[in-house]
Amino acid sequence: MRRVIAIVNIEQLKRFQEGSVVDRAALTAVGLISGAADEIKVLGNGEINFALSVNVDQVSRGARAKIEAAGGAIVEVI
Repeated sequence: MRRVIAIVNIEQLKRFQEGSVVDRAALTAVGLISGAADEIKVLGNGEINFALSVNVDQVSRGARAKIEAAGGAIVEVI
């Protein structure tokens, strides 16, 4: 069975307020992903200048660097 990976870019995370926890529930609530996704991956397209706590399955190196440079944290859910 093929896994469905939902892609979210850094630019799209700007809709959250500083200090927010961005996880599956939060991304679904704002319509960035659907419930059908098996995994969530954040890519580094765009910029972010405030801290978020990102709890997803995968984060690209570029996205990790940008989130951490803005003071944010990443938890990869396995």
